[in-house]
Amino acid sequence: MQNLTIDTGVQEFSVNGRGVLRFNPGDPNVYHRFFAAKEPLAQLDEELTAALRAMEGESLSEEERAVRVLALMADYDRRVKALLTDIFGEANNFDVILEGVNLAGVGANGQRVVQNLLEALAPVLADGAQRTVTGKANAAVAAAEAGRAARQALPA
Repeated sequence: MQNLTIDTGVQEFSVNGRGVLRFNPGDPNVYHRFFAAKEPLAQLDEELTAALRAMEGESLSEEERAVRVLALMADYDRRVKALLTDIFGEANNFDVILEGVNLAGVGANGQRVVQNLLEALAPVLADGAQRTVTGKANAAVAAAEAGRAARQALPA
């Protein structure tokens, strides 16, 4: 069997020096899926916030409250990680990449872990998209110049 090696532009990103995220930052499909996920992610965040607020008015024991909060956060984490897998592909297991950290958790900066992740990825994807656009523009210019050169080489 012969082997084909195809440059797909996939890069590896070390996450917190441990997990590895693999994707092509210049892939328009990844870029589109990432930025299209803004609304579903906001909806998941709103659902979690509303469910946590709804519990405030309930008379629950501390143990009952803790069990329900943990269940809500586990569900949020599962759903967000599924969305991230849809964006970046099945090969990227965000539970492994983030070493089991729940995305509903809060980082040292006071933001949810998912927000920190998205903020870290946004410039990588924007840079990749810019490289893709620039590459396509350069290829179009090169093709136009080659066509012009070929026409000029034809006998008059």
